Amino acid sequence: MNSIDMNSLDTMSTETTDQHTRDLLDYLLTVNSHIEMLHVLESLLTPAELSEITKRLQIFRMLEAGVPQRKIAEQLGVGIATVSRGSRALKQPAHE
Repeated sequence: MNSIDMNSLDTMSTETTDQHTRDLLDYLLTVNSHIEMLHVLESLLTPAELSEITKRLQIFRMLEAGVPQRKIAEQLGVGIATVSRGSRALKQPAHE
Protein backbone atom coordinates (compact mmCIF):
# COMPACT_ATOMS: atom_id res chain seq x y z
CA MET A 1 0.00 0.00 0.00
CA ASN A 2 1.20 3.50 -0.71
CA SER A 3 2.56 5.59 2.10
CA ILE A 4 2.45 9.35 2.47
CA ASP A 5 5.55 11.26 1.48
CA MET A 6 5.97 13.73 4.32
CA ASN A 7 8.04 15.96 2.03
CA SER A 8 5.11 16.20 -0.38
CA LEU A 9 3.04 17.67 2.45
CA ASP A 10 5.34 20.69 2.22
CA THR A 11 4.15 21.31 -1.33
CA MET A 12 0.44 21.29 -0.53
CA SER A 13 -1.53 24.30 -1.70
CA THR A 14 -1.57 26.08 1.65
CA GLU A 15 0.40 26.02 4.87
CA THR A 16 -2.87 25.66 6.78
CA THR A 17 -3.74 22.42 4.99
CA ASP A 18 -0.19 21.24 5.52
CA GLN A 19 -0.34 21.92 9.25
CA HIS A 20 -3.79 20.37 9.60
CA THR A 21 -2.60 17.21 7.85
CA ARG A 22 0.48 17.02 10.05
CA ASP A 23 -1.69 17.55 13.15
CA LEU A 24 -3.96 14.68 12.09
CA LEU A 25 -1.04 12.36 11.41
CA ASP A 26 0.60 13.26 14.71
CA TYR A 27 -2.67 12.63 16.54
CA LEU A 28 -3.19 9.24 14.91
CA LEU A 29 0.37 8.21 15.71
CA THR A 30 -0.33 8.60 19.44
CA VAL A 31 -2.80 5.71 19.38
CA ASN A 32 -1.51 2.57 21.11
CA SER A 33 -4.17 -0.09 20.53
CA HIS A 34 -6.83 -1.28 18.12
CA ILE A 35 -9.67 -0.35 20.45
CA GLU A 36 -8.23 3.10 21.05
CA MET A 37 -7.86 3.61 17.27
CA LEU A 38 -11.48 2.58 16.78
CA HIS A 39 -12.58 5.15 19.36
CA VAL A 40 -10.45 7.84 17.70
CA LEU A 41 -11.83 7.04 14.25
CA GLU A 42 -15.40 6.95 15.56
CA SER A 43 -14.88 10.37 17.12
CA LEU A 44 -13.40 11.84 13.93
CA LEU A 45 -15.61 10.24 11.30
CA THR A 46 -19.28 9.68 10.71
CA PRO A 47 -20.41 6.04 10.56
CA ALA A 48 -20.69 6.37 6.76
CA GLU A 49 -17.14 7.76 6.46
CA LEU A 50 -15.72 4.96 8.60
CA SER A 51 -17.58 2.40 6.50
CA GLU A 52 -16.17 3.91 3.29
CA ILE A 53 -12.61 3.81 4.62
CA THR A 54 -12.95 0.17 5.63
CA LYS A 55 -14.35 -0.68 2.19
CA ARG A 56 -11.43 1.07 0.49
CA LEU A 57 -8.97 -0.98 2.51
CA GLN A 58 -10.84 -4.14 1.49
CA ILE A 59 -10.66 -3.01 -2.14
CA PHE A 60 -6.86 -2.78 -1.86
CA ARG A 61 -6.63 -6.21 -0.24
CA MET A 62 -8.93 -7.86 -2.78
CA LEU A 63 -7.10 -6.27 -5.70
CA GLU A 64 -3.78 -7.46 -4.29
CA ALA A 65 -5.30 -10.96 -4.02
CA GLY A 66 -6.23 -10.88 -7.72
CA VAL A 67 -10.01 -10.60 -7.34
CA PRO A 68 -11.56 -9.13 -10.52
CA GLN A 69 -12.69 -5.51 -10.19
CA ARG A 70 -16.34 -6.21 -11.04
CA LYS A 71 -16.51 -8.96 -8.42
CA ILE A 72 -15.04 -6.58 -5.82
CA ALA A 73 -17.63 -3.94 -6.69
CA GLU A 74 -20.44 -6.48 -6.37
CA GLN A 75 -19.20 -8.02 -3.11
CA LEU A 76 -18.57 -4.69 -1.38
CA GLY A 77 -21.53 -2.82 -2.85
CA VAL A 78 -19.38 -0.07 -4.34
CA GLY A 79 -19.17 1.38 -7.82
CA ILE A 80 -16.70 0.08 -10.35
CA ALA A 81 -15.18 3.58 -10.47
CA THR A 82 -14.31 3.29 -6.77
CA VAL A 83 -12.58 -0.04 -7.39
CA SER A 84 -10.79 1.36 -10.46
CA ARG A 85 -9.53 4.26 -8.38
CA GLY A 86 -8.13 1.80 -5.86
CA SER A 87 -6.44 -0.11 -8.66
CA ARG A 88 -4.79 3.05 -9.98
CA ALA A 89 -3.61 3.95 -6.47
CA LEU A 90 -1.97 0.53 -6.05
CA LYS A 91 -0.13 0.92 -9.36
CA GLN A 92 1.44 4.22 -8.31
CA PRO A 93 4.91 3.92 -6.81
CA ALA A 94 5.02 4.24 -3.05
CA HIS A 95 6.56 7.42 -1.70
CA GLU A 96 9.27 6.97 0.87
